[in-house]
Amino acid sequence: MKTHNESQVRTPVYHDPWAKREAWRKSPIFSKTSNLKTLFPGLGIATVAFAAYCTYEHFFLNKSNKHH
Repeated sequence: MKTHNESQVRTPVYHDPWAKREAWRKSPIFSKTSNLKTLFPGLGIATVAFAAYCTYEHFFLNKSNKHH
């Protein structure tokens, strides 16, 4: 016999027969943020390396030919 609390809990009336087949869409592997992170995997490291090189070139390399 069910208790009072168990009998008060209602089961959903609507049951989606395709829910198992559509579950992959809610997986975190296929989220938009995951796709953007993996779209350009080396972009962050390359940006930091390029900025470091530009800073080094600007401050530490002597340029003898200054045109402007």
